[in-house]
Amino acid sequence: MTFDTALLLICYLIGSLAFIVGLKMLSSPKTALNGNRFAAIGMLVAIIGTFLFYRNSKGEPLGNFILIFIAIVIGIIIGTLTAKKVKMTEMPQLVSLFNGAGGLCAALIAVVEFKSLISGGIIYQASTGYLLILIAGLLIGSISFSGSVIAFAKLNGNIKKTGSFKGQQFINFSVLITVIVLSVLLVLSTANASIYFYAILVLALLYGVLFVVPIGGADMPVVISLLNSFTGIATAFAGFLYSNQAMMTGGILVGSAGTILTLIMCRAMNRSLGKVLLGSFGGTKKVDGAKDEGSYKEISVSDTAMVMNYAHKVIIVPGYGLAVAQAQHACHDLDKLLTEKGIEVSYAIHPVAGRMPGHMNVLLAEANVPYEKLKELEQSNTEFPHTDVVLVLGANDVVNPAAENDASSPVYGMQILEVDKAKQVIVNKRTMNPGYAGISNALFYEPNTSMLFGDAKNVLEQLIAEIKTM
Repeated sequence: MTFDTALLLICYLIGSLAFIVGLKMLSSPKTALNGNRFAAIGMLVAIIGTFLFYRNSKGEPLGNFILIFIAIVIGIIIGTLTAKKVKMTEMPQLVSLFNGAGGLCAALIAVVEFKSLISGGIIYQASTGYLLILIAGLLIGSISFSGSVIAFAKLNGNIKKTGSFKGQQFINFSVLITVIVLSVLLVLSTANASIYFYAILVLALLYGVLFVVPIGGADMPVVISLLNSFTGIATAFAGFLYSNQAMMTGGILVGSAGTILTLIMCRAMNRSLGKVLLGSFGGTKKVDGAKDEGSYKEISVSDTAMVMNYAHKVIIVPGYGLAVAQAQHACHDLDKLLTEKGIEVSYAIHPVAGRMPGHMNVLLAEANVPYEKLKELEQSNTEFPHTDVVLVLGANDVVNPAAENDASSPVYGMQILEVDKAKQVIVNKRTMNPGYAGISNALFYEPNTSMLFGDAKNVLEQLIAEIKTM
């Protein structure tokens, strides 16, 4: 081992340790910001180490510095401008795009490495293990890329139709089997290697599309989490190809964390991971409009203010409607006002509320809501029976009682926030239209539920003004 190689490995070790420590710090809101910075410094050390100390098998240093720096500058400009301009409501789309970019990068690495192995359509000097890792990186990275692009289009409203077509699962399964067969042929046969390889690439891209297109909107947070884990795994495989410890560590951390989060969210949605992987995840039942649930009660802002002003305990349930209205700051102002009056206020957070994992946590953190006030599903459900008022802001499917008592509902079996057990429920929505899953909500017609119509931000500001006069 040369001195330069030893220094490079030390840089990669520092980067890997920084990733691990940074991820650990992300577990607490108090240290999350510094955790991000710590991990970023680790990445910077790994990049600088590569520039200075990398040597190929011939002892030659890294080349193409001009192209590399141009790419870095372009990436920095795009990333900075995007981060500054993106709205909180568009964050899920941004996550999908960035995730897709990571998957594409891993797939392109596999393509580049394959081209370096091939000559005249025949593979030379490649072990079976190396080929398996290369194929795995190509397959998973391609699925992550095309799936993330479709997820972006669905979240952005470019693709509005969901639902499986006849034979969806059979086709998805057939594509997977075909990919496996082609992978075996590529490993066992040196002839026609290019045909097998690029056929795998095309089928993997196709599978990513088939996998995500039928997924219903309410299930999208789980899919984003799963695609994120795919990108991490693909990056880890790319790290194996290059014997790059920093890439392997980063990819393994992202892949494992994403997988764990996916399993947690699958349990919350009452979905099996097997159905997710086969592409039969959500969107499988067509809902033909709302059922005739009866009549609902409407409540005014003044009456809502009166009810909340004399409550002892209030729980706020944030949903996507809160994000759309960008009402997180007004929500925190209401929280502070009620707290000053001696009213106990907390927030009930559903694991899949919003459009991406942790969407509501990020939204409320932006408004500086104390993390201690954010209660998870299980804890919130034990508190609802002892709560005077539950204020639901733009949430729909995650509070739908049909998940517990209607076996024909597409959300049946999903864990919900049992807000209907509170003494009084006030639901803020713009209209009575169904939520993202496209189904009616029986909660709106319960005897203890009242509907407060209007834009969440405007309604909250009016509530604050009314309560201040009491």
